Amino acid sequence: MYDIINMTISQEQIQDLYAFTRQHFVEHYDLQTELVDHLANDIETIWVEQPSLSYLEARDKAFKKFGIFGFMDVVSQRQKAMGKRYNMYLWQEFKKWVTFPKLLITLTIYFGFYTMLSFGIAFYVLVGTYSIIAIWSIYKSIQLNRQFKLRKKKSNKKWMLEEIIFKQAGVSGLLLMSQFPSLHQFSDMMLSSNSMLSLVSLCATLFVLWMYISFELLPNKAEDLLNETYPEFSL
Repeated sequence: MYDIINMTISQEQIQDLYAFTRQHFVEHYDLQTELVDHLANDIETIWVEQPSLSYLEARDKAFKKFGIFGFMDVVSQRQKAMGKRYNMYLWQEFKKWVTFPKLLITLTIYFGFYTMLSFGIAFYVLVGTYSIIAIWSIYKSIQLNRQFKLRKKKSNKKWMLEEIIFKQAGVSGLLLMSQFPSLHQFSDMMLSSNSMLSLVSLCATLFVLWMYISFELLPNKAEDLLNETYPEFSL
């Protein structure tokens, strides 16, 4: 939790501020804590200037500084920031697959696709690969959603980055499903040139790595990533 021990408002009032942020659609504990810290400091300042105001009057006056949309702009900004952090972690993991020793696995996947697609059965290879990944992603999405619910129940807190890690993979799965109709456009004639064959093999390889990192690696590293992002994080 952020440092709020020096504030003169009572612990009961601090808990009221947490409830106040939840009432205004702030679900994540990390952002709640930041807003409680901000509101409490504003209330302190308001009391210095207008000591006759009650706690509720000072709280409402502090809240008005956020404008007509309340905390929504703050929530949106935090979502963007955590989205960028998630993408940074995704990119960090991805870079490991283009350096030794994992580069050997990446090349094996690439040449595996290249070889299979060059046999003149491109459509069946792509549909087969898609089907396997689709089934796996649906299974993993259900599994990760259950894990997220258990973690939330255990800690009784909801962290924004944690939710992104465990649910962003499901978004990737939906994106995968939406691309199924485009597979019929692939034919063996389209892959008759080496350049096109190489491009499709590369895209397929990158896609497999992306799905594996988002569905498997990042959720398995969630504890370390959350501790790195939130020093106050503890399950």
